[in-house]
Amino acid sequence: MDRLYTTHKPTNLVQKSILAVGSGIASILDPSRDDMISIFGETTGVLALKYLQERMIIDPEGDEILKKRPAINSKTVDLNYLKTLPAGTLGKEYSDFLVKYNLTPDARRPVSFIDDVELAYIMRRYREIHDLTHVTLGMPINMLGEVTVKWFEGIQYGLPMCVLGAFFGPLRLGPRHTAKYLYLTLPWVVRIARQSRPLINVYFEKHWHKPLAEFRRELNILEPPPKI
Repeated sequence: MDRLYTTHKPTNLVQKSILAVGSGIASILDPSRDDMISIFGETTGVLALKYLQERMIIDPEGDEILKKRPAINSKTVDLNYLKTLPAGTLGKEYSDFLVKYNLTPDARRPVSFIDDVELAYIMRRYREIHDLTHVTLGMPINMLGEVTVKWFEGIQYGLPMCVLGAFFGPLRLGPRHTAKYLYLTLPWVVRIARQSRPLINVYFEKHWHKPLAEFRRELNILEPPPKI
């Protein structure tokens, strides 16, 4: 099999199966192994990606994303401009989020094991909007925040790696966060994941200027639970 895109690594079904099992076990044992999580996502997510592809095609904004294939990185997004936006806007909140957690939009791993160019792009887009999902949902980068986001992504996207994270992540929560998870964040995130617009169809780059509260209302996302 020839390389379909720059970072593509051709593999057959047997090789993908071995990678899926190995990376899945490694991901459960050590959730910090983002390389293993990435491989597991790519080797198990084709059916879910095809489903997302269908949903994007029938959505005007999602279809535009597929056709233009925008990227979110430091070359395509003017991070200095985002810093100048008014407080409370999506762009400003995203900029503050990156600074607070010392993140960069360039940190996402490239896609390698998906044998379809458009499906590979959808996986890349999913990774690139992950931090924006945190911002949109008002979730911090801690175990509770990650578990909450994984529930949202698992319900909306159906990617096995997200479902795996949603089910096994809570086992790593402390007593205080477990209580908040069970009684506040879990009921909230299940509800909004089902009722809100799929974030994979959102052209975030066109909404930087919008107040985050307004942006959430447009997506039918309820305000996040209060902090404890």
